Amino acid sequence: MNLKTKIENKTMIKTEDKNKTQKSEKDIKDCERSLIIIKPDGVEKKAVGDIISRFEKAGLEIERIRVLEMDRTIAYTHYREHEGRPYFERLMNYMTSGPSIVMIIKGENAISKSRELMGPTDPAKAPKGSIRGDYGSDVTINSIHGSDCSESAEREINIFFGNYL
Repeated sequence: MNLKTKIENKTMIKTEDKNKTQKSEKDIKDCERSLIIIKPDGVEKKAVGDIISRFEKAGLEIERIRVLEMDRTIAYTHYREHEGRPYFERLMNYMTSGPSIVMIIKGENAISKSRELMGPTDPAKAPKGSIRGDYGSDVTINSIHGSDCSESAEREINIFFGNYL
């Protein structure tokens, strides 16, 4: 191997390393996180495995997961923006009625992908094949919650995986 070949090989390696670094930075930038809650009715219906597999099949990854029975303090912290609305007390009672599965999912466009998988909040308007269309009963008892934007995701992830617990 002559000097010219060695220099060319080193240049190729440096270029490959630079491309790997750029790809990693892009992957990090495109990676989004969302909080997902499989609500008590989803757990009771034994839909947990199916629901989780839908996220995985959509190319999303589970970063963290836990089983949690919410107390009123945690439920209130999460749903306080709904306080004063007619359904608030029913929502609080429902969310504290049994175990939930709480997870952080991540991946490219995680929030919009998860919102599509879940379907509209009202299961009557959710298409079959969506999580709420397949498992939800009504606007409150609709089997799943997912963050609606990156700011909500950050706040909600902190509630369930930060210093609150």
